[in-house]
Amino acid sequence: MQYRTNQKNGQELSVLGFGCMRFTRRGAGIDQKKANRELKRALDLGVNYFDTAYIYNGSEVCLGKFMEEYGCRDKMNIATKLPQYLIKKDGDIDRYFTEQLSRLKTDHIEYYLMHMLNDVRTWRRLCDMGVDTWLEEKKASGRIANIGFSFHGGTSAFKELIDAYHWDFCQIQFNYMDEHAQAGIEGLSYAYEKGIPVIIMEPLRGGRLVNNLPEEAYRELEKMSEKRSPADWALRWIWNHKEVNVVLSGMNDVAQVDENCRIAAESLPDALSEEELALYPRLLAAIHASTKVGCTGCGYCQPCPQGVDIPMCFSAYNNSFRDYFTGFREYIMCTTMRRKRSNAGLCIECGKCERHCPQSIPIRKELAAVRRRMEHPIYKLAAAGMKLFIRY
Repeated sequence: MQYRTNQKNGQELSVLGFGCMRFTRRGAGIDQKKANRELKRALDLGVNYFDTAYIYNGSEVCLGKFMEEYGCRDKMNIATKLPQYLIKKDGDIDRYFTEQLSRLKTDHIEYYLMHMLNDVRTWRRLCDMGVDTWLEEKKASGRIANIGFSFHGGTSAFKELIDAYHWDFCQIQFNYMDEHAQAGIEGLSYAYEKGIPVIIMEPLRGGRLVNNLPEEAYRELEKMSEKRSPADWALRWIWNHKEVNVVLSGMNDVAQVDENCRIAAESLPDALSEEELALYPRLLAAIHASTKVGCTGCGYCQPCPQGVDIPMCFSAYNNSFRDYFTGFREYIMCTTMRRKRSNAGLCIECGKCERHCPQSIPIRKELAAVRRRMEHPIYKLAAAGMKLFIRY
């Protein structure tokens, strides 16, 4: 296993982290015995970072039972997340945190995140409710060691959040498809320059970069002298960036654990050759050739006067034609599950964006297509329900 140093505290973190959202389910709950085998294998192979969250159904409880049974709490860095979108009144923060400690059968958390914190406005609302003071108190008492946030949104919003507080770490989506989407390489570099460790989620785009590549992409992989799996190529691309601390993988099979740990043990920053690096643009070209809207995520169309996150809308829209659930989920999370929404339905067709688009995309027309495909009655029902959890 390779380890990279946390710039803030000098701690050595395994470059591969165990994402605990996708444990195998059996009936109404998680298959504890199977999860135990996978967790134990990862721990034995050197993984020391385990990521869960309050809303991952049964995940915290499963992880707590594992640590209790194997007596391995001191070998594990636990990352879990406060459901900040559920915080409504005094006492809520303590109630959720206390429940999380109980589920995890522990008295402290090494890495505590504000879950899906996507804009500064949300953070300021939380601070008005005293969350910053509460976090500092917990940190001073040793109940929380590091304070961070997980993020789904655009680069500018990410930078604003980075500058809004003295964070100990952050978590972003990053892979070779998202180099210029969401926080992107610009956001990753920005955090790194400020000495903030970065944890990576969705390295395989929810399996998109493994199981759902176009045929031309698979042919490009076959041409390479190094014969590697799609997952291997995708993970090595991320670990090639020195700015990355930990890459999370939602492993739910011992064979996946073994493969990912092998790749992690071999992967170093700046280790890919020029020939290998040249593969990724070809893979992207194959992916984009099967893409509905040819948006590169450059951001020249931003900011939209109405707040529409145009690159994000197109990214989710494109993904929906490969896997509708994945694209729709991304659309909800990145444009709607936030205080100030940025969905396509906000577009008033002013046309300002089109004057700046290097690809000459008919953005107004395409946003209308996004709205028709994504903002159907189920979306509207979900969006309305979110108002019960998110105060404006």
